Order: sequence, then C-alpha cells, then structure tokens
Amino acid sequence: MTRRRTLGVLAVAVLVLLAGCSGAVSDGPTATDQQTSATTEATNTTTTTTETPNGTLSVHFINVGQGSSILVVGPENETILIDTGDWTDDGEIVLNYLQRQGVERLDYLVTSHADADHIGGHEAVINYFETQGEGVGAAYDPGIASSSQTYQEYLDAVDGHDVPLFQTRASDEIPLANASVDVLAPPQDRLADGDRNENSVVLRMAFGQSTFLLPGDGEAASERYLTEAYGAGLNATVLSAGHHGSQSSSSAQFLDVTDPRVAVISSAYDSQYGHPHEDVLQRFADRSIRTYWTATHGNVVLTSNGSAVTVATQRDAPTAPLELRDGDSLNPGTSDDVEVRTVVPASGTGLPPDGGTTTEPTTSTTTAESTTTKTGDAGSLAVVGVHADATGSDRENLNDEYVVFENTGSETLDLEGWTVSDAADHAYVFPSDVTLDPGEQVTLHTGSGDDSASDLYWGSGSPVWNNAGDTIIVETNTGTVVVEETY
Repeated sequence: MTRRRTLGVLAVAVLVLLAGCSGAVSDGPTATDQQTSATTEATNTTTTTTETPNGTLSVHFINVGQGSSILVVGPENETILIDTGDWTDDGEIVLNYLQRQGVERLDYLVTSHADADHIGGHEAVINYFETQGEGVGAAYDPGIASSSQTYQEYLDAVDGHDVPLFQTRASDEIPLANASVDVLAPPQDRLADGDRNENSVVLRMAFGQSTFLLPGDGEAASERYLTEAYGAGLNATVLSAGHHGSQSSSSAQFLDVTDPRVAVISSAYDSQYGHPHEDVLQRFADRSIRTYWTATHGNVVLTSNGSAVTVATQRDAPTAPLELRDGDSLNPGTSDDVEVRTVVPASGTGLPPDGGTTTEPTTSTTTAESTTTKTGDAGSLAVVGVHADATGSDRENLNDEYVVFENTGSETLDLEGWTVSDAADHAYVFPSDVTLDPGEQVTLHTGSGDDSASDLYWGSGSPVWNNAGDTIIVETNTGTVVVEETY
C-alpha cells in the first residue's frame, strides 16, 4: 500500500517574499515550512491488463519554440496544463492553442519549475481563465522561488485571483478522473542543493496500459533519484525528453529503465543551447525510440485509448532520432490541424509505480526481429462479421457496434500489437496475450468493457464504423496489411 500525502496549500505571501529575494535557489521554501501536517492513506487502484478504460487520455505537446507547454485532457474532459512556454510571447501561443481546443477551464496548472521558459505565460493564462473563462481549479509548484519578474507576476496572478496554490512533492497525486497522475519528484529533501532544474516536478500519468512520463528539466541528479526510487516502475510508453533534449538528461541508464516507445522533444529549431543534443539523439537511436520534435513536427498530440497511443502531428517529418534535423522548421504558434501519423501499442504497465521500492534497471532487448508474428500465417485472419448499425442510438449503444474476426488457418495467430483501423484513421491495437487458435473467433466492440478471450473492447467514446459503409484495415505489428475489406 502506498501512502499519499494530502497536498498542503502554500502560503502565497511567503512565496511572493521569496520571489523577490536575491538569495541562492537553495533558500527556497521547505515542505515543513509551507505544508500542513495532515496526511491521508489511499489504496492504489490497480487495473488488470485485460480491462479497457472508458474514454481517452490526450497529451498535447504545444510548439512554443525554446520552452515547454503540455496540455492534458483526461477521460472526463478535465484539463491539466503543465508549463506555459517562454516569457517572450507572454503566453500568447499557449492561450491561442487552448482557445482553439475549446478549453474553457483549467482544472490544474502545474509549474514544473520556475524558469522563465516554462512559466512565461502563467500570468496571462491565469488572468484569462479567471476573467473570461471558467477559472483555474488549482496551481501546483515545487516551491523553489525565482527572483525573476516573470515568477513574481505569476504569484501576483495567483494571489489576485485567489487560486489555490499547492507545494508539490513525491508521492502526491493530481486527482484526474479515471486516470492516474502520480508526482514522482522532487523528494522532500532537495536535490543538488536546491537547483531548480533538478527539482522539477516529475509526473507519471497512467491510463489503461499506457503511461506518459514528464520529467520537466530534470538532469543527472533527478534521473538518478528517480531510477533509485522507482526502478522499473518508471516504465513509459511515451517519454518527454528531459530538459529539451539536453545532453545532461536522458541518460543511458534512465532510458534503459523507462524503456519508452516514443519520445517527444520540445525546443526551438535553432536552439541557442544546441537542443536536442546529438548525444541524446544517439542514445534514442541506439534504442530505436521513435522521436518527435516540436520544431519540425509542430504540435504533437498523443491520444491513448488504454491499449494504444495514436500519434498526430502538424507536419510529417522524420522520426528517426538521427534524422530529426532533416525536417523543415515550423514556426511556433502555427495553427494548422494535426493529422494522424501512426499508432503505437501501449507498453509496460499502467499501474502506479511502487512508491520507493528499488528495482534494478534492466536493459531493453527489444529488437525489430522480436516484434514479428510468433506463430501462424498472418493472411489467415479474416473478417467474418460486421455490425455497424447498433440498435437504437449508435452513440448510446457502442458495444452493439462490432467486428468479428476469425482465424481461418491451421496454426495459432498471435495478434499482440496488430492494428485495426478504418478509413478515417481511427485505430485500435490488440493488447498482449491475444491469440486465436484455428477456427477461433474474437469480437471487437467499439465501446468499453472487460476484455476476454472472445470479446475485446476498443474503448472509444463515439462510433467508429460508418453505417453506410467503411473499410476495415488490419496491419501486423511490422506494418504488413493482412486485411483490407470494404463493406
């Protein structure tokens, strides 16, 4: 059982005082200074690997240039905004993006750390949602002050609009409905003498079997702490590259423990700091990590249905790490829509990390050869039934919309990682341990439920298959199309 502390409200006046000080960052507020002593014990809610969650979780990496801003939209449409980009545009890019997405309220505003390229739009965002939107539910901050005017303006906005402000530490959580958002760092005892980067708020979000790890600008000390504290509990489907792809982050040991399938880098195309660094790109390449860069791909939106993550970007640019710079630059704030580029099977486990149990890092041994079909002839998978027109309202009876697949061959088929999609690029990925013996059938329902040997659930919140006709496409985990049937 993991103990999770109730987040204590920061004394805003004290933070304002600290923001105006000229002392070293190690003089930042401590947990005992600013947090209440109340604690609460919560039992981790575990999800079996056969359960399909309701709805989707979307993570938007906004192209803000040399900075960072990430919007999370939960299964119940709750929102988390992590950072707001650089101070030079005063939050304009982020606000425009949120407005285009139809965001009317920020349930949670998270400050990874107080650097100006992460909190540049905080004041503008808070003022907008508190005066023209439906407000900001709460703000979360690691509690290490900055003497910058940008940080002072952020605190003034919090104070002026009475936004609850929480000091955030490892073992806290953000209560996003129907998903898990765990705070893994910073620990109670400051790392690296209170360095702001090293004490970034680190979040790990889990939805079904998919996980997203967001380490802020954490570098060697932060990654070492995370590795020692959580070990294999850090496993991630998607990793936000630490510190914009700096060579001091994304170490080999950290990557071996997190073992991501996808990495996203947020930085400017012509970054004055050389982000992303070639050493980091080489480490990604050594592990065959598909990599997206906001400078060339633009806004990157990853949407999980619990078993797979759909990746959509504004531009179709190279994703091989060592070829990222072959893509053309895309100006921050460009408003083009994103398009689906690929679907990635979820990896690892969506269970919360074991709070404090150290697990020895393991080296990833995944290779291209290990993802091939294990048994059977891929061409023996057939569509033997389609029920596109559900009884009553399609939207209210999603599980009565389904496709039936059968193994028409003579050998067992292992469907793990295979993708089912339609003409509109909706996509579902078969989870692990899904096999079909000869003559065996499995029904893929559009809605949500508990997976079984005979019934699987897409987890979609809306209909997939058009009543008037559509195309069913099935690809193996190596991209070979084995079914393309129009009804």
